[in-house]
Amino acid sequence: MSDDSDTPTPAALIRYFRWLRAYGLNDSHSGNASCRERDNVWITPTGCCADTLTEADLLQTPVQGPVPEAASLDAALHLAVYRSVPEARAVFHSHGPYSVAITMDGHDFEPTDFEGRYYFTRVPVLCIPHDAYVVQSPAMVAQALAQHPVAIVRGHGVYARGRSLDQAYKWTCSLESSARIAWLARAAGVTP
Repeated sequence: MSDDSDTPTPAALIRYFRWLRAYGLNDSHSGNASCRERDNVWITPTGCCADTLTEADLLQTPVQGPVPEAASLDAALHLAVYRSVPEARAVFHSHGPYSVAITMDGHDFEPTDFEGRYYFTRVPVLCIPHDAYVVQSPAMVAQALAQHPVAIVRGHGVYARGRSLDQAYKWTCSLESSARIAWLARAAGVTP
């Protein structure tokens, strides 16, 4: 059996998107994901259900191209990330509860656990007004992801980019683990 974790195929994208749902990083119809193969991007449609998503549901567009009709609300954001970070081959948007909760104060997140500090010295938290999200988020998130593998939009969720689907998934899961540890340490009254 071949390992296509580094191959940005529609089938692999769906597998990783379902894992985000299966492991509690998205609910059934939240989040979105994309992968890039050369100059083309595959992206999830708006409002899709991770449990029933098929390859035929994915939408394709050129990196420089227009946002396809019915694409995720974040499609323009994904394309902006690919244009700002040419080595990116995957972009995930998730709603990890600890990652969102620990950053509701709007301050950048600095992991205190060993693993988290190894991967992320600082995770930028972007404060984007709800009514300006669609207009402002593509440039703001792309700029943050040009310098960091992950960024969080306050009260909304995590954006991760990777050189592969597997790496974007790793950053998403690692951040959620660090946020969970930080949350539990605070609840226990432990300060780093």
